[in-house]
Amino acid sequence: MLNSLSGRFLLLTLIFVMLAEVLIFVPSVARFREDYLLSRLERAQIASLALLAGEEISPDLEEELLANAGVFNVVLRRDEARQLVLSSPMPKPISATFDLRDATAPELIRDAIARLLDPEPEVIRVMGEPLRMAGLLIEVTMDTADLRAAMIDYGLRILALSAVISIITAVMLFVAVRIFLVKPIKRVVGNMKTYAAAPEDARGVIMPTAGIRELREAEETLQVMQTQITQSLRQKERLAQLGGAVAKVSHDLRNILTSAQLFTDRIEMSEDPGVRRLAPKLVGSIKRAVHLCESTLAFGKAEEPAPTLGIVPLADIVEDVLASERLAVGEDGPVAFEERVPEGMMIRADAEQMYRVIANLARNARQAIEAGPGDGRILIEANEDEAAWRIRVRDTGPGLPEKARAHLFTPFQGGTRKEGTGLGLSISADLVRGHGGQLVLEQTGPDGTSFVIILPKGSLTPG
Repeated sequence: MLNSLSGRFLLLTLIFVMLAEVLIFVPSVARFREDYLLSRLERAQIASLALLAGEEISPDLEEELLANAGVFNVVLRRDEARQLVLSSPMPKPISATFDLRDATAPELIRDAIARLLDPEPEVIRVMGEPLRMAGLLIEVTMDTADLRAAMIDYGLRILALSAVISIITAVMLFVAVRIFLVKPIKRVVGNMKTYAAAPEDARGVIMPTAGIRELREAEETLQVMQTQITQSLRQKERLAQLGGAVAKVSHDLRNILTSAQLFTDRIEMSEDPGVRRLAPKLVGSIKRAVHLCESTLAFGKAEEPAPTLGIVPLADIVEDVLASERLAVGEDGPVAFEERVPEGMMIRADAEQMYRVIANLARNARQAIEAGPGDGRILIEANEDEAAWRIRVRDTGPGLPEKARAHLFTPFQGGTRKEGTGLGLSISADLVRGHGGQLVLEQTGPDGTSFVIILPKGSLTPG
């Protein structure tokens, strides 16, 4: 019970209402004590009227009047003269005097608490103003036993009433909290459990209905989050299905390329100079295609294989990439290629994976220039410092559109061309991360685009 929100709210309500009642109890008891003493002064004044009229009374009648008034003595001050009107023997000396004519609220509260805490009966003197201006002062002496008993009785009745009010208030608040707060929260929790059981089902996305502003904001935030998760799961499901299809295609394509690789061996034996010049490039391209198919099959089973790191010459990789791109463009194509790789620069990388990364960037740059209005240039350059190697692929194309920049490395969303899938940059970024590095969009705009591959050096020893 106390572990629930409504149970704790009920307990806190009881505590705070009782605390409020206690704060009311103290001045209430002080007020009761003041009224009690004033009533004794009034009774004493009424009892003394017979003597003020000049009539003689018997001792028995005087004793009866004092008993009815609840006092021992009555003193009146009229015309600056004090007169003992009624008197009787006192059981003990006067211990304290209380003047009600100018008593302040803090003094009344202090005296009331002191009386409640002191169980010993005492004789006290009480002074006040007579009713209807019947003199200047009236004072009486009285026992505190009846006063304290009356104060305790009044206090118990106040506490009992406070407890009843507290319980009724707490129950009403408990029911209100259950209806207006706990029930909507349970609905949200129930929706979260239902959605967790089938997050791919869009019917499980919550529809905000709460009337409480804070709870409605929570529902709207949950709705956005669930919608994004559902869309992500659907996209991953499509990617998984696509991966299965690609794996099947790659399996068949590998077999076809393996057969083509056998024919290239015969081509290398040709006496034609042009064929002999192009044959090594063709053989290298087919080998890379076969390796890519095998990597795709491995990816379909798990994930992109970890790179086999080694110390490789960067210039050879760049030369192979540019050779393939030049063949794709042709001698009179709109794209010019340039490389500025320091001679003898060695990098720590997987040669095949780094070829795929640079080839993806170069191919994207070439396609961007070909889609533009004029000719362009692609530059591949590299430099190094003590911390890392940096390989830049620059082009003078039209730059990346805003949508492509927003989802640059997201599969199927970061494509720069209408027919593109956006997989190239996503795969390249994953491959570079496998090397412990980063693929960063350094600059893009009307003057062109620049990507930089950052490979940390660490130890130059492979593995």
